[in-house]
Amino acid sequence: MNVAALLDWYARVRRPLPWRFTRDPYALLVSEVMLQQTQAPRVVPYYERWLARFPDAPSLAGAPTRDVLEHWSGLGYNRRALALQNAARAVVAGGWPEDLTELPGVGPYTAAAVASFAWDRQVAAIDTNVRRVLGRREGERAPAALEARLAELLPPGRAAEFNQAMMELGATVCRPRVPQCGECPVAPGCGGHAVTPRRGPAVRFEDTDRWARGRVLAALLGGTEPPVAGERLERALAGLERDGLIVRAPDGTHRVP
Repeated sequence: MNVAALLDWYARVRRPLPWRFTRDPYALLVSEVMLQQTQAPRVVPYYERWLARFPDAPSLAGAPTRDVLEHWSGLGYNRRALALQNAARAVVAGGWPEDLTELPGVGPYTAAAVASFAWDRQVAAIDTNVRRVLGRREGERAPAALEARLAELLPPGRAAEFNQAMMELGATVCRPRVPQCGECPVAPGCGGHAVTPRRGPAVRFEDTDRWARGRVLAALLGGTEPPVAGERLERALAGLERDGLIVRAPDGTHRVP
């Protein structure tokens, strides 16, 4: 892979996402948790509203759970908000650990991303986009092999820029379906264009349990009736209670903590 061509391309076309203009580890952690399984354009307004209300780890650590969930509601996967608050509490209690995976809810990818973006640590951040880019270029590889290959590609002193460029390439060009190979800055030597992504059966988001849980939580936060009933409502309530997002009162009703 021509890393210089990749970095030149990224400098020209990178999207002006707000978390790309900060070195604050807290703000970067917020962005990475929000970006899990959620596209960047959708995250931007939530990220900006979140930092306006919780600008640092102490303000998030001490906030009521209801307030935290209200500012997250609509983004999806609401238990991420609780994990982020628990991580903020750990930072307030003991500072930022050398190994960020010691923080609640922080896995290897998020730890590597925050470490490289905030402190210029020379580590490769391997998310779904990066794994797809390298997998298409060099064939299917085991996780350890992908990590070793990325470590070889890291340009000295430019890990943060390289990680951002790889993520941008996967998100905007080397996409899961219909990759834009003609726009790829590192197309030479890649056989990925010959791969036809398989499409699974389409499922409407409104028919999923994830949608139902999100709508039920929003209704509980807003004091309105949930838009689902019967078995689907019970399944949503059970899932929210299991994730610690709601609690059951003695009279059998549910509320946000």
